[in-house]
Amino acid sequence: MAQFHVIGGSDATLAHPTIRKIGPGDLRQALIHGMADFSAIRSDVVFLCLIYPLVGIVLAGLTLGYATLPMLFPLAAGFAIVGPLAAVHLYELSRRREAGLGADWRHAFDVFHSPSFPAIAGVGILLMLLFVAWLLTAQALYQSLFRFAPPDSVTGFLTEVFTTPAGWKLIIFGNAIGAVFAVVAFTLSVVSFPLLLDRDVGAAAAVMTSVRAVAANPVTMAMWGVIVAALLFLGSLPFFVGLAVVVPILGHSTWHLYRRVVGR
Repeated sequence: MAQFHVIGGSDATLAHPTIRKIGPGDLRQALIHGMADFSAIRSDVVFLCLIYPLVGIVLAGLTLGYATLPMLFPLAAGFAIVGPLAAVHLYELSRRREAGLGADWRHAFDVFHSPSFPAIAGVGILLMLLFVAWLLTAQALYQSLFRFAPPDSVTGFLTEVFTTPAGWKLIIFGNAIGAVFAVVAFTLSVVSFPLLLDRDVGAAAAVMTSVRAVAANPVTMAMWGVIVAALLFLGSLPFFVGLAVVVPILGHSTWHLYRRVVGR
């Protein structure tokens, strides 16, 4: 019974929330409201989100060894896959502020007390599996093109990637495959985590609703995906420091996007 509650929700009935049509104006309003949330609780949210640049720097340091250097870009790009899970506490802060409740940093951890937490964890595990699959795929692609020999140096690695036919294949096919993983992760999660914080509908209904929202608004959701990817890229420069601002704004904005696309 507990397992079904994780998958199907508290009332043992699969929910089918109403999906609205949205346009570019809704994306703009979501960003405006997201920035307003960030401004209202800015010091607390920046404090919370310092973990993102720190994690990025640590991962970058771990991959500076020549043997693991080819995995630096896949690891950094993989943040787009697991980002929605990492931003759950930001959705919670926006939810509380919208409801007129306290929204200081301590309430971010109220996620762990949510009735939907098991379902949130279930969808999170799904994203983590996608992340691992992406890393394994990226590694297999690199090894198929450059064999198993590790790079001799950073300069040598960059020269091989940008000046050889194998390197261009790595760039083209790697980005294409990465885009597929990112689209899948985005489709499964753009609405599911905010919905689970808002209602205890279960993991299956949350994921299905997210897929339905993207299917009903393909162009607008594609625009949102491009906005997210562009801001994450800019926030990663230099040394991931900008993510301390970009991640909370995107997290809050995603909550407001959810409010616009899913009927109450």
